[in-house]
Amino acid sequence: MMNAAVSFIGGTNGNKKGLSATLAANPGDLKLRASLSDTNFSDGSTLNFDDLLLSVEKPGSFIIDFDITKKDVQFQFMNTFKVEGKQINWSYSHMRNDHRTVLDGTLVFDTANKLSARHELGSFKCKLKYSYVHRGLTTFEPCYDLEKKSWDLAVSRRILGGDLIKANYETLSQVLGVEWSCSSLVNEDGRVKVLASFNLAEGFHTPKLSVQSMWHFQA
Repeated sequence: MMNAAVSFIGGTNGNKKGLSATLAANPGDLKLRASLSDTNFSDGSTLNFDDLLLSVEKPGSFIIDFDITKKDVQFQFMNTFKVEGKQINWSYSHMRNDHRTVLDGTLVFDTANKLSARHELGSFKCKLKYSYVHRGLTTFEPCYDLEKKSWDLAVSRRILGGDLIKANYETLSQVLGVEWSCSSLVNEDGRVKVLASFNLAEGFHTPKLSVQSMWHFQA
């Protein structure tokens, strides 16, 4: 089976416009994906795709991304195991050009509570995040950045049979982000996402807005 997705991003801040397309196939246990994006898409008269990404994935095992434009390769390996009856998910990611290696781990206490950690080897970059899902609808995610010694908080809630409203506040930058991901107003093959960003350090001004529409196709 082959799947395709097309996404368009536009914004009021004038510098966030783009067009991207993804083509995916599932031969056997593997997933193959090719992605193109044009971050300079403006009036639609010309398309200059400036990013090409090829991916090979075996779900639950590994992902290899080939960035053709940047001539870069990223490897990600993941696994799941249990300790004292608690599930632990971990992943190891390496970016060749950036010489970066990142470890991610998640301890799943139950369906409502998870503790995650992310650490970049050879640096002080480390984040801890706790996730709590209240009655299956509302998710609270406080996050602490050990390097920057700052807190972030994200709260999201599912409404209207699948729509998602999410708010995220970064204490260091004092930026409040609000996101509405909507599928109830379009058909089952599409989704619209509206994002607003407020810089509270500058007071209450007109937010930066962007809208993303995504459509899926199968063949």
